Amino acid sequence: VQLQASGGGLVQPGGSLTLSCEGIDFTFDDWGIGWFRQRPGKEREGVSCVSSNGGSTYYSDSVKGRFTISRDNAKNTVYLQMSNLKPEDTAVYSCGRGWECLGNMDGPYDFWGQGTQVTVSS
Repeated sequence: VQLQASGGGLVQPGGSLTLSCEGIDFTFDDWGIGWFRQRPGKEREGVSCVSSNGGSTYYSDSVKGRFTISRDNAKNTVYLQMSNLKPEDTAVYSCGRGWECLGNMDGPYDFWGQGTQVTVSS
């Protein structure tokens, strides 16, 4: 099982980035996928998730209205479109494989991939 996150980088406040999470060596459309982030000095927190068929999504209060999650099961990929980025969004973002996404980040999640760094700074 592999989850490969990509798309991070340095962006100015108010800017946008789109992260990708590709699933490898498992039946991707059987699983919900969640995005998590770990900010400097903080514990990992759940940011957003999408159900196996893309019909259900969840956003934490800190990103609601600014981030959009979507998935393309034909490409085994989940996307996280991030807009109006703030310095407090600076973190390592990683994706995890979960049993489902039913309006929360409870999953449960059994695997996380390596993260991608997002830095929001002027």
